[in-house]
Amino acid sequence: MAKVKVYDMTGKAVGDMELSDKVFGVEVNEHLVHLAVVQQLANSRQGTQSAKTRNEVSGGGKKPWRQKGTGHARQGSIRAAQWKGGGIIFAPKPRDYSFKMNKKEKQAALKSALTSKVAGEKFKVIDKIALPEIKTKAMASFLSAIEAEKALVVLNSVDDIVITSARNLPSVKTTQVGTLSVYDLLKYDTVVIDQAAVKTIEEVYA
Repeated sequence: MAKVKVYDMTGKAVGDMELSDKVFGVEVNEHLVHLAVVQQLANSRQGTQSAKTRNEVSGGGKKPWRQKGTGHARQGSIRAAQWKGGGIIFAPKPRDYSFKMNKKEKQAALKSALTSKVAGEKFKVIDKIALPEIKTKAMASFLSAIEAEKALVVLNSVDDIVITSARNLPSVKTTQVGTLSVYDLLKYDTVVIDQAAVKTIEEVYA
C-alpha cells in the first residue's frame, strides 16, 4: 500500500494515511485515460455549428451568362461555392459528437489518473478542508501553505463556503467525489483532497 502524509489547513503534517492499491496503485492504462479525456471533451461540445450549402442560399436561379462565347469560364449559378455569397462545400451541420464508455473503462481510467498523481507526489491529503467564512484570501493562503498553486480541490460533499472562496482563484477548481473526472485530474498539477473524500473513493471504486 502507498502511504501519504496527511496535512492540516496550515500545511503542517499531522499524520500518515495508507491508500488502497486497488484504487491508488493500479497499472496505469494510458489508452483508457486518453479515451476518457476525449470523451469528456466530445460530450461537452454543443455541435450547433451550421452553414448553408449551395442548395440553401438564396438567389442563383438564373445562369449568369451563356455557356459559350463570352471568354469567361462556364458558370451555372452565382450561388456556387466560388462566388461571393455562395454556398459552402461540405458545410458543417448540427450533430452530436458524444460517445459512450462502459462503466469498467471509466473506473479504470479514473484509477489510472489517481495512481499517476500519487506516484508523482502530486496527491495531498488534508485532514479536513473547511473555512469559517467565505474568503478568497484564506483559501489562497491554505493552498500556498501546502504548495499547491494549480490545484484540484476534491471535497467529500458540497461545501458552499469552500467552493465560493475558491471561485475567484483562476488556477483552482473545486469538485466532489461524485463529479470527479479524469480530465480535471490531468489538467491540474496537484490534487488536494479531503481525508473523508479519500475513504469515499476507496469505498466506491475498490
